[in-house]
Amino acid sequence: MKKCIYVVEDNAAIRDVIEFMLTEDEYEVVASPTVNDFWKQMQKRSPDMVVLDIMLPDGNGLEICERLKRSVKTHSIPVMMMSANNYLSKVKSKCIADEFINKPFDLDDFASRIEYYVHN
Repeated sequence: MKKCIYVVEDNAAIRDVIEFMLTEDEYEVVASPTVNDFWKQMQKRSPDMVVLDIMLPDGNGLEICERLKRSVKTHSIPVMMMSANNYLSKVKSKCIADEFINKPFDLDDFASRIEYYVHN
């Protein structure tokens, strides 16, 4: 069975590139443009990893990360935060994600980080 990765990104171009790349790497990808859509998807199935943008139209990825990491059901799901701002140290202090990556990012680096968390 394919490993499933949830991607929460409101920018359609970035979301499409990530979804295409991960699908090519033979992952099942569930892409959500909003916090609300993400939680609807979580009711259907728990993913093997979650990739979160920070700034979203109806909330932010930090809140999603905090909620996932505080729940007994979801605390072990690896979370990667993506951010276009250069305040990664501030983000890291507010969030207990497993991984952080700045946008724009190198696709090979992104893919290797996904591989590490999904297969370890």
